Amino acid sequence: MEFHAFIRNRLDMLRSEGRFRTLPDIGERSGKFIYVAGQSRLNLSSNDYLGLAEDRFLRDAYSEACREQGYSMTSSSSRLLTGNHHWYEQLERELEQMYGRDAALVFNSGYHANVGILPALAGRNDLILSDRLNHASIIDGAGISGAVHLRYRHNDTSHLEELLDSAQGSYRHRFIVTESVFSMDGDLADLRKLVQLKKRYGAVLIVDEAHAAGVFGERGLGLCETTGTVADMDIIIGTFGKAFASTGAYAVMDSVIRDYLVNTMRSFIFTTALPPAVLAWSMMTLRKQSEMYGERIHLQRIAAMLRGRLADAGFEVSGVSQIVPVITGSNESAVILAEKLRRAGVLGMAVRPPTVPENRARIRLSLRANLQWDDIEYIPDLIKAGRS
Repeated sequence: MEFHAFIRNRLDMLRSEGRFRTLPDIGERSGKFIYVAGQSRLNLSSNDYLGLAEDRFLRDAYSEACREQGYSMTSSSSRLLTGNHHWYEQLERELEQMYGRDAALVFNSGYHANVGILPALAGRNDLILSDRLNHASIIDGAGISGAVHLRYRHNDTSHLEELLDSAQGSYRHRFIVTESVFSMDGDLADLRKLVQLKKRYGAVLIVDEAHAAGVFGERGLGLCETTGTVADMDIIIGTFGKAFASTGAYAVMDSVIRDYLVNTMRSFIFTTALPPAVLAWSMMTLRKQSEMYGERIHLQRIAAMLRGRLADAGFEVSGVSQIVPVITGSNESAVILAEKLRRAGVLGMAVRPPTVPENRARIRLSLRANLQWDDIEYIPDLIKAGRS
């Protein structure tokens, strides 16, 4: 088949399966609302979990600092050349102090982190055991590594233990990789149990806190802080692009692992460094969020209330976090419901395979601390009307 005809055929298949995607026409954000195709919508699809992106006082302070210090908008080089601005050093030292760990390393994105860390540490003589619902970036990183990659049943630590036990003596190193808050289901990994298995089997434990950093823990250090397991993790990955309202990602670890990543991690070595302007903003939001324990409690409270109301209305919902998925099943039903919500003034995005498993399409409601219960209490009735 001629190349363009092949591509058109594949696109037609995506349309017929309800998987065809287009880029939304997103305009300005204004507090709780966002403009989509020129129309204001209540924004229930943002990962700005603490509402820091809309913090006017923080933005004003940053703007004043930019005027006074003239932060550059580009680094123009990789960190190993001339891109390692002193803001990198300051941000990493801040992370080390907050987590009480030896070393931290900042990356351009969570995707850069996950597709780079595993290939740097694991190879063809190693085994990676990954939760079945881990993010695509973790799956891609495992694939690039060349290691044997097995996925254990979601949150099934008994299955994980079976795989660890059967792998004894067969591999150089065994890696356990999980998210802490799962991005599409909003449920939590059993981190204490994973630490027990790591210690019992001598495995390396890597936890991605992308959707937990800023949301869980007294200082916003994620589910590891809540469960008291920060010191037990070999690597904790977090992101600045969600609750911290910036760009980039980070990992905390022991200094020997940091040195090894700096020398071997391709997505770190061969990319242009983040601009100093971004790093300075990340420092401000990191410090600000550490003081927002009350906002974290409020966020979890309204999420629990919404989840309970949706369950009472007969919907399948999962999780115990700020991510509240409403399972629709088919791709078509998710797309139709999302459109009905948009017409009613609410942005709740449809999520379909391959992001989620087959026949598990959903509306992913993503709550933020700057929402009040009055803003969302009508949502279950609205979804119920949209399903009828």
